[in-house]
Amino acid sequence: MDEVVKKALYKRVAEEPCARKFGLKLLDLDLGFSRVEMIFTSDMENIFAKAHGGALFTLIDEAFETACNSYGTVAVALNVNITYVISPEPGAKLIAEARELHLTRKTASYEIKVHDEEMRLIAFCQALAYRKTEPLPFLTS
Repeated sequence: MDEVVKKALYKRVAEEPCARKFGLKLLDLDLGFSRVEMIFTSDMENIFAKAHGGALFTLIDEAFETACNSYGTVAVALNVNITYVISPEPGAKLIAEARELHLTRKTASYEIKVHDEEMRLIAFCQALAYRKTEPLPFLTS
């Protein structure tokens, strides 16, 4: 993986308002691969005092976003299909791993899985990205 792209993505995630709000941390990044961490906190609960699907989606989306943009060109979501398996325990450290399954000139498909520290499957996802040809805009800034 290009080190300039890698460094830029780590920096952007650290500065991204949504990532900061949810405490997302980019742990690992390679071409078509990303690992992101989030601690499940009480302010991420739904009306049933369980993990809000939107909070879990935020973690999944960050892993997807960084994996599909790891080539240094803009890629955006076309479709994301999530299956929620179990709700994490309060305070659980959650890890989302996005892995590229197939890459073409215009699209790329990914599998994203969320586990807790004890490797319990929390959610899994299939996602499709549209790949543009323009370089990531923050590579030159």
